[in-house]
Amino acid sequence: MKLWNGRFDKEISGFADEWAASLSFDHVLYREDIHGSIAHSKMLAKQGILTESDAQQIESGLLEILTEIEAGKVVFPEGTEDIHMGVEALLTEKIGEAGKRLHTARSRNDQVATDIRLFVKEETLRTIELLKLLRDTLLALAESHVLTIMPGYTHLQHAQPVSFGFHLMAYYQMFGRDTERFWSSYSRADSLPLGSGALAGTSYDTDRAYVADELEFTALCANAMDAVSDRDFLIEYISNASIAMMHLSRFCEELILWSSSEFSFVEMDDAYSTGSSIMPQKKNPDMAELIRGKTGRVYGDLMAILTVMKGLPLAYNKDMQEDKMPLFDAIETLKSSLIVFTEMIATMSVNTDSMADAAKQGFMNATDAADYLVRKGVPFRSSHEIIGKIVRACIEKNCAIEDLTLEELHTFSEKFEMDLFDFITPEACMNAKISEGGTSEHRLREQIARAKK
Repeated sequence: MKLWNGRFDKEISGFADEWAASLSFDHVLYREDIHGSIAHSKMLAKQGILTESDAQQIESGLLEILTEIEAGKVVFPEGTEDIHMGVEALLTEKIGEAGKRLHTARSRNDQVATDIRLFVKEETLRTIELLKLLRDTLLALAESHVLTIMPGYTHLQHAQPVSFGFHLMAYYQMFGRDTERFWSSYSRADSLPLGSGALAGTSYDTDRAYVADELEFTALCANAMDAVSDRDFLIEYISNASIAMMHLSRFCEELILWSSSEFSFVEMDDAYSTGSSIMPQKKNPDMAELIRGKTGRVYGDLMAILTVMKGLPLAYNKDMQEDKMPLFDAIETLKSSLIVFTEMIATMSVNTDSMADAAKQGFMNATDAADYLVRKGVPFRSSHEIIGKIVRACIEKNCAIEDLTLEELHTFSEKFEMDLFDFITPEACMNAKISEGGTSEHRLREQIARAKK
């Protein structure tokens, strides 16, 4: 018998009942549901809506159910719709009439909204902690590779020499903004819906502020209809997760490229690699590839919930039951990806010689050679043209700029002197970038010091 069955003449279709039930996935909210119910019952007793005896029985019974669920001793009755009805049915079975009074002055609409907000708040904090571990790992790696020279790229073409630590700190900043986004969305999830009823509030003299304190919410949802009918706080988490996964995916794409023989910049630890069933020489960066692939999965979660919500009239609609699976999937996918990724980069080997060799190729000192002429009084546009002609001549001769003699360089400009050759080494090019935020050793150590604070 359904708890709402009084108005109906016959039972719901068996298949439809099973199809519409959400217990198979919303059971993960049992802690939030039980804690929310305890806070609600204590408030009802405080306000004289329930007796102290009823409230004590309810709290004791709910805590017993919590222990039993966590011990794996609870089997919900067949036909249980969702975790909310399931817990209430178990409570009534355990303590009798007092259990039937628990639902006074609330609806499943504000109940589930509260449960999900509690869940999102907790998972947001866990996500932030995992992002912190990743950023700490990046920071330590960057500090150990301040002087490791590698090519910097644009369009995946050699551009200018940078340090590997500088490259890592770029991702540190990205994950820092991801962290800020999660903190920001946390503040918007931190409002209590409970006490809003089905959509219009309740006629009982409740104390919502008391419940907010009990459940550690810092604010109350200001409008009852909004409180039960929107899931933007949940959508924000998935949106934030999508951006964080995008950053992970970009980094994984580079690690996959860098692991190839063509680059040989890094090698994944055996613990985060796999082999081939047919080619015995293979060592594949499968964990990085999986994270790259799972990014699309989280994007799908975001599009799913946006599509569910886009046409719903106020207030609650059953469509909103579909909010949980995208949320749960996005949370678990992001968290597991962060864990694997952090451990993967902490254990990877960095081939500094391959990076240094690559930094000597591709005319990456061309911009600095142009800057050299500017320092000698040549306008930048003219110096840019001169160096372009030198690069073209070097390509024809199959040599680098630094391989030309001073006499050969003078055929392009008399401004060249012997000090050019010290000016355009990879180390000199890297350390010449002295603007704040640049790749020079001094500026990179500044970035690392700020990050440590």
